[in-house]
Amino acid sequence: MMTPPLEGLLKKVDSKYSLVVAAAKRGRQLMEGHPKLVDTRSHKPVTIALQEIYEGRVRFEQPKAR
Repeated sequence: MMTPPLEGLLKKVDSKYSLVVAAAKRGRQLMEGHPKLVDTRSHKPVTIALQEIYEGRVRFEQPKAR
């Protein structure tokens, strides 16, 4: 079972693609040394990023279409 659950994550974003992009971007920030915004046992940047998204600690915006 995935933690956090995929169904809960998809309620925070408009598509799976957006979720992947947001998690990857935040994961890179964590690898660069940005502080974690959640308390988790995991040390994996993408897992931490997904937990932050699930808890609503990270905000991201879609670029507006031209």
